[in-house]
Amino acid sequence: MQRLDQFRLPPGFRGRSAVVVQLWWIVQATLFRCSPQFAYGFRRMLLRVFGAQVGIGVLIRPSTTITYPWKVKIGDYAWVGDDAVIYSLGEIEIGAHAVISQRTYLCAGDHDYRREDFPIRGSAIRVGAHAWVATDVFVAPGVSIGCGAVIGARSSVFSDLPESMICYGSPCVAHKARVVDSDQGAGHIAGEV
Repeated sequence: MQRLDQFRLPPGFRGRSAVVVQLWWIVQATLFRCSPQFAYGFRRMLLRVFGAQVGIGVLIRPSTTITYPWKVKIGDYAWVGDDAVIYSLGEIEIGAHAVISQRTYLCAGDHDYRREDFPIRGSAIRVGAHAWVATDVFVAPGVSIGCGAVIGARSSVFSDLPESMICYGSPCVAHKARVVDSDQGAGHIAGEV
């Protein structure tokens, strides 16, 4: 069983000093969260100031919560919806043109429950280009979602999911191929991140 009196945050785990972490949390609670809905460029700028790699045309809603922006990379034209949580204890990469819908939780950290000191761990999450993670999805630490995959609403993702597949459930599994209507001018881009 865990003994929380023995827990210690590993040196350098947050990736920045306690002062920078607190400053980001203050900026996020004020300037970021209180910015007008349409102020996407302003929020991109704030994230970049704090070390996030944010591509062009990225749309991030003001109610999004990002724990450590310096551990986040978001590709061009990606969208992050209302009340999404980017719990970036480990690195989180969101590919170009990917959608992270409202209330989705990308959880890139956990604790080792087998040890008494209950150590905290970061584990990277990757969401491939052109993927769509629908509303209220939980994505566990260490998971990769393939390019062009669609993750159904309220799914729980505990293992890697293949590219260009429709996936849903708890636990989330692949069910069928994602078919793109080429008459609409869109095509499948395999392997793009």
